[in-house]
Amino acid sequence: MRKNKSKLLMTNSSFFMFFIIICILLISVSALASEKINPPDQETLQKILADFEAYAEQSRKDWGIPGMAISIVQGDKMIYANGFGVKKQGEDDPVNENTIFQIGSTSKAFTAALVAMMVDEGKLNWKDKVIDYLPDFMMYDPWVTREFLIDDVMAQHSGMPGYASDLLSFIGFDRKHIIHSICYIQPISSFRSEFAYMNNLFLVAAALVEEISGKTWEENLRERILDPLGMNNTTYTQNGFVQSSNVAYLHQNKNGQAFVLPMDWQYIDWVYVYGPAGGINSNVVDMAKWIILQLNEGVYDQKQLISKENVKYMHSAKTIIQDEKFPGRNYYDLAWVTTDNEPYPTFIWHTGGTSGIKSLIQLIPQIQLGFAILTNMADTKLPEALIKRFIDLYLGNPLKDWSTENLKEAKAAQSQSDELPDIPKEKPLPLEAYTGKYENPVYGEAVVNIEGDNLVFTIGPKQTKIVFSPWNRDTFMVSIPDYLDVGGFVHFQIDPLGKASKMVVDMLNEGNIGSFNRIEDK
Repeated sequence: MRKNKSKLLMTNSSFFMFFIIICILLISVSALASEKINPPDQETLQKILADFEAYAEQSRKDWGIPGMAISIVQGDKMIYANGFGVKKQGEDDPVNENTIFQIGSTSKAFTAALVAMMVDEGKLNWKDKVIDYLPDFMMYDPWVTREFLIDDVMAQHSGMPGYASDLLSFIGFDRKHIIHSICYIQPISSFRSEFAYMNNLFLVAAALVEEISGKTWEENLRERILDPLGMNNTTYTQNGFVQSSNVAYLHQNKNGQAFVLPMDWQYIDWVYVYGPAGGINSNVVDMAKWIILQLNEGVYDQKQLISKENVKYMHSAKTIIQDEKFPGRNYYDLAWVTTDNEPYPTFIWHTGGTSGIKSLIQLIPQIQLGFAILTNMADTKLPEALIKRFIDLYLGNPLKDWSTENLKEAKAAQSQSDELPDIPKEKPLPLEAYTGKYENPVYGEAVVNIEGDNLVFTIGPKQTKIVFSPWNRDTFMVSIPDYLDVGGFVHFQIDPLGKASKMVVDMLNEGNIGSFNRIEDK
């Protein structure tokens, strides 16, 4: 009995010490968070900006990025804006601070802000159910449909597999069809349990805005955000991009080399179908105004456009991001990401990527800094490196060559890219065995025909052609001309009569929506 009592005393003592340590840590963290960091004086700031600009230009060249633009905000003022490089690879027309870029998924925060404005006006609440406003909204699971709240729409924890149904926009389907397709996408995790990045649900957020306001997402964006902020060069249509007189061309990153996409590229419209998720065009001067609104808790030019409470709500953690590609502690908010990445202050940020750009918008409230970095090449981690470099200069940290480090990692990832398996292969059946009409509840009717030595799969309202090249018996390799050289595989099932009865297209099959059944000829 005495022995057990001794153990109990030890346990209580250990718990007490643990409690004291936790209290000390919390006090320390609180003190650090409230510690005021004085900005550098003007002379020092100008030297920092000059050093940063030289570093940014050299890094751009190292990465082979044709062009980029950067703006930096301090408090409620833009302290820097400049362009680097050229608008189009192989030409000499320079990028400047007014050059228009697609901004990709950094558009999502604009849609979240529109919803926040509706909350401010008392027209809805974050915890209202989506079906109370959009009765036709359906998830795969009826219970999830009933319980899906408005803030769930933008918190990236739906349970669906990441990026599911994104290709619908490439092949010509509209926003209404994409929203309807959600009900067919089978979840891969429990609702609200895991992070998975979705674009389709931001179309639902836009539909909520439209239903409540009686105006389109585009009209709300212009009237509620762009005009009040004076973002006069910002647009949200394909014409607004391709017809701009000062625009950065799209470039794909092919093994570190920039490959330009023409303005009449057949897939350039997809991002505008997904407008509320990624279809805004802007420049770094306009984006600095957007950053000022965010850094100053909804105030711009002494006007409160979004309540302080709802700006904080959009910037607060909703979903833990457990992904080794993201260092530090990361949380998805509502169209923003929060990163606690010591020894740096907390970052609030979001990247954007389309078929030919990479963008990054980042806020650092503790030191009242904000950044907009727009590049005209996809798949680069230079923007992240540049922001860390500036912060090191600004705070007087030991300097680290973040660009070289990120570039080294990118090159290593390219060299370690997955190779196709080297396996014994069988010839396919006569190609006629696979041809015919097929149907799918999401993608509709599609046709497989023969062209030369390959099969061609024609699908969607745009009658997009996807090539199936023989690989191993009833498995074919998939490619999309003028877009994707390797897009996984398609697998045919053969019936007892030696004819295909079904096929599963890997690149369309996130959430098990990529199975097509043959329609019997009549």
